[in-house]
Amino acid sequence: MNHVAVLFGGISTEREVSLATGAQVIAALQEAGFRVTPVEVGGDLPVLIAALQAAKPDAVFNALHGRFGEDGCVQGVLDWLGIPYTHSGVRASSVAMDKAAAKAVFAAHGLPLAEHRVVSPAELEAADPLDRPYVVKPVNEGSSVGVEILKEGDNRRAEIARAWRFGDRIMTEEFIAGRELTVAVMGDRPLAVTEIGTGHAFYDYDAKYADGGSQHTIPARVPADIAEAAMAAALRAHQALGCRGVSRADFRYDDASGRLALLEVNTQPGMTRTSLVPEQAAHVGINFPELCAWLVREARHGP
Repeated sequence: MNHVAVLFGGISTEREVSLATGAQVIAALQEAGFRVTPVEVGGDLPVLIAALQAAKPDAVFNALHGRFGEDGCVQGVLDWLGIPYTHSGVRASSVAMDKAAAKAVFAAHGLPLAEHRVVSPAELEAADPLDRPYVVKPVNEGSSVGVEILKEGDNRRAEIARAWRFGDRIMTEEFIAGRELTVAVMGDRPLAVTEIGTGHAFYDYDAKYADGGSQHTIPARVPADIAEAAMAAALRAHQALGCRGVSRADFRYDDASGRLALLEVNTQPGMTRTSLVPEQAAHVGINFPELCAWLVREARHGP
């Protein structure tokens, strides 16, 4: 697989993140010796298909984020075209992107979860679905888009419900105080545990992407048994969803109680040189061009 088309941009709320990922992946693959065709994706699907048919790549590096890029949509197009691609296939991508479906899979596999409930905007407007504090988030968005925390005395619940613009389902989830941890899985190997520190109320969009928005500690300064549990749960979640390539599992860890809870799995994690997955890969001796090249070598199509 010497010729790689890199898909980046897209039409989701995470377009800017994908543009940054794509630019750095293109440079890394070129550094690794691949011939690269950049394909900036917009809202015209026939244009994308025509570009791929004209380029005739050996594989596609999927650097898209968010809806249509990591929810199984573009994966289905690539399956139809018969082009191998990086990261997870249609089934794992679509299930992981739907937080309710993913949590059902995790629960069936005995993974540790926060209490959660899916409600409609009308139900949220009428009453608290869970004891406070709890988190409100879209069922199928990434990068913490639309996430809010409702604590005691916060009177924004009805306002949030009336202004909701992310579909007719809302994921509400028990807020677990403590620390934010994340684990990357590469193939069948959990890489490390990173603690994400931020002055924000949680690891929100600005904390993820603004300069100085967060601090990453790798390896996380947590008890050895917690690190082992997080790595084991990340691998089990990756396998339960049927992921391939790389994924990243996010957790909350409460020091006071020792509780560890899996929040979600990202099948298209950020892939700039300073993103969490490349940082963990570097920690175990895999540089960014090597990581991108490995993903291309693992590219395939199918479920």
